[in-house]
Amino acid sequence: MSERKTLLICGATGFIGRNLVEDYAGDTNFRVIAVWHRTPPFEIAGVEWRQADLTNAEDVQACLVGVDVVIQAAATTSGSKDIISRPHIHVTDNAVMNSLLLRAVHDLGVGHFVFFSCTVMYQSSAAPLGESDFDESVPLHPNYFGVGWTKVYIEKMCEFYSRQGKTKFTIIRHSNIYGPHDKFDLEKSHVFGATMTKVCTAADGKITVWGAGEEARDLLFIGDLMDFVRCAIVDQAAQYGLYNCGAGKAVTIRRLVEMIVAAENPDLAIEHDLTKPTIKTSLFLDCSRAQDELGWRPRMSLVEGIGQTLRWWHAHIGS
Repeated sequence: MSERKTLLICGATGFIGRNLVEDYAGDTNFRVIAVWHRTPPFEIAGVEWRQADLTNAEDVQACLVGVDVVIQAAATTSGSKDIISRPHIHVTDNAVMNSLLLRAVHDLGVGHFVFFSCTVMYQSSAAPLGESDFDESVPLHPNYFGVGWTKVYIEKMCEFYSRQGKTKFTIIRHSNIYGPHDKFDLEKSHVFGATMTKVCTAADGKITVWGAGEEARDLLFIGDLMDFVRCAIVDQAAQYGLYNCGAGKAVTIRRLVEMIVAAENPDLAIEHDLTKPTIKTSLFLDCSRAQDELGWRPRMSLVEGIGQTLRWWHAHIGS
């Protein structure tokens, strides 16, 4: 890139957002602006911080003036407990903030908008799923109905705006992301973060896992997601690009727990609480479109990713 661009990272203090900030800080190709709302910013050189409520139209407009690339990592998120007991919390704020962002991106002529979607719109499958395998006529899993259709709505809004102006849009249907800065609070974390916390803090020689662990997930290291974003910004040719982004392998939760235990404390006993809620789906992604169009493929093995995340956990949380 010959001309320095202004890059805006929304949700910069969240899991994905913080990794983006660290990845782009000091990159001479970009002036980096990081947006935060409630969680205070952290100290890092080469980044400008800006506080904003992205559900407020005036705040959104002020943030996007003069911006060339927007990476939208802001979202209302939570773990499986809330997905089951309070699924509505994933709908309203996410729909509002992205609608306002998309309108401002269009009105201001922002060059590129990168949106982190998800894979909950896909039905459970024993075979790898490509982008076109989402069948809108097949009902979504009941626990994913709200968040899944909200994501599809935002994807369609991006496609709509891609036909109205000059902005390029990248939609990333990423699988389950893990790694440094993940949520490790048991009330808010997803399966990887919750399992690692349980293993690293076990005090009585055992850990308890929710459910039988038969469901399977596609687990992608956060560093591979960062590489994907860079590939999309540099190499995407299409005005609207929708891509799967995952490891391309299914790992059962039972196996994941066994791997984390083996890496951290092989003497731990694993027990399963079958009374706790789980979402019994299995999913992994066909990411050949991203490989063909962007030259991207995942590089981190699950064993290596678990090791890196464990070292980070001990340095920053367990110390």
